[in-house]
This record gives sequence, structure tokens and C-alpha cells, in this order.
Amino acid sequence: MFYCIFNWFFKITAWFLQWICFRTKIHYIDKSVQSRRIRGAAIIISNHTSVFDYGVYIFVFPLRTLRVLMAEVLFEKKPLNLLLKALGGIRVNRDAHSMSSMFKAEKILKKGGVVGIFPEGRLPLKTETPPLPFKIGAAYLALASGVPVIPVYTNGSYFNPKKRAHVIIGTPIDPADFNGENSRKNIEALNTAMRESIIALEKELHERIGKG
Repeated sequence: MFYCIFNWFFKITAWFLQWICFRTKIHYIDKSVQSRRIRGAAIIISNHTSVFDYGVYIFVFPLRTLRVLMAEVLFEKKPLNLLLKALGGIRVNRDAHSMSSMFKAEKILKKGGVVGIFPEGRLPLKTETPPLPFKIGAAYLALASGVPVIPVYTNGSYFNPKKRAHVIIGTPIDPADFNGENSRKNIEALNTAMRESIIALEKELHERIGKG
């Protein structure tokens, strides 16, 4: 309840500021299938361009409390640490090989919540071609919980007065389509499908921006 209340407070008080910083334009693959409104539990996956991706998505999906898995480094500075905790950020200790963040995320999903994951696990280096290979955590969580995966892509154009941030929302991926006997095989198959969906969204968004 606290996270929900604080999220609403944050969205109301920071709405104008985020519009100045991002001026986000939202696109859809099929708005009738998946819009900004999320019904029930879901996992949102996205490419990762900046630490501000999370700030953008808070306002892309304003009617839900988005609980995002975040790297431990973001919690090291106290003012940011307090804000992320209040917003409901889930700390991931990447070097500890702990499943605690996955268990916490699964509990949130079982209660009907929405969890956000950046499957690349980190920001790409300038010498790397995004998206990076996906970590299997999001696929594992989707199969364990059975909730749909909503792929989202952002072009990462933030704090640019001459350009807008563009975000495209894809159609949900049903983990039930990947159920079978070999769990490892299913996780890898779903993981591949998730990454391919992000690549397809990137291509579609760039074509729409180019035409615009």
C-alpha cells in the first residue's frame, strides 16, 4: 500500500518535470491488444539505454505501480537509495548469485502486481551493439509465475530539447506457449523470443520515426 501511495504522489508532483525532460511519445504495435493500461499481473521487459529508463516507464504506465529490478550500485547513494526504496525498487545483488530478488518479484506477481526487468542486466558499452544477450532471469520468472510478458522499447532520447523520447509497446508474450518437459529448454526458448521481440520493436520504432 505504501508503494502505491508514494508512486501516486511522485507521479503527480513530478509529472510536469518529466514532460520537460523526456516529452515521451508512445507508439503501439496493437493498442487494442496492449495499451498503457495493464490488467492484472505482468512482467515488463525493455532494452536498457540509461538509468533514466525507469523514470520514463513510471509515466508510460501511470495507472500501475511498477516494481523494477535494479542493480545494487543504484542503492549506494543515500538520497537515491531512499527514493528507489520508496518507489518499490527491487535490489539485485548481481555478484552474489542470490535468487532473493526473483523470489520477491514472484511474490509481487502472485499478488497481481507488475514487475519491470531489463534483461540485458547492464547498460551496453559504446563498443557494444545493443541489445546485449539477455539474462535468463526474466524468462525464468515468467515461466514460474505464468504471467504475460509485455515487451517495450525506448530510443533513450532524454533531456534533448530538440528530440523527444519515443517508446513503443509491443503485444504480450504468453509463457504458456513455452511450457513443456524440458524446463531449461523452455527458459532458453522464451528468452530468445523475448530478445527477438525487443529487436523487432526497435526496427518498427525506427521506421515510424523515420517516416514521421
